[in-house]
Amino acid sequence: MSSPMTIRPMQPADLDAVLRVQAACYPPPMQEPAAVVKARLDAAAATCLAACDADGVCGYLFAYPSRLGLVTDLGAPFELAPDADTLYLHDLAVDPRALGRGLARALVEYLLDLGRGRGLSHAALVSVQDSTRFWTGFGFVARMTGDAGLLTYPAGAVYMARPLD
Repeated sequence: MSSPMTIRPMQPADLDAVLRVQAACYPPPMQEPAAVVKARLDAAAATCLAACDADGVCGYLFAYPSRLGLVTDLGAPFELAPDADTLYLHDLAVDPRALGRGLARALVEYLLDLGRGRGLSHAALVSVQDSTRFWTGFGFVARMTGDAGLLTYPAGAVYMARPLD
């Protein structure tokens, strides 16, 4: 039987565990440095979540207020939009030890509700590692963007968005 999980705001003390989960989920060229991950947490603490079980952090989701059509470069800090209309989901990862427990779905739903509560009109992301089917299940659809940030991601990355109403 799996231990119960909680979703909570990410804390600076979670950084090492978050980096371990990132390393377990992404190939080295997609792993982002600790300094960038910390800067993102510092910039957008209200929209960065950690999922924890009895063994500690087992998943996370980084997001921040942005504008529809903008893409954060892979490996770059977040630039929060003062006139945000979109919740940009930048990085979702679940430790392999916690797969199959609905954790990814719970993190995404929690954050989409948070975006609605903040009055944002859209949610957007860059789908990587053949995850478009997963994101389509949440109502995201592929969308064109002229933002050069998309080019910093591996081949096959897809910009996706959905309304938050």
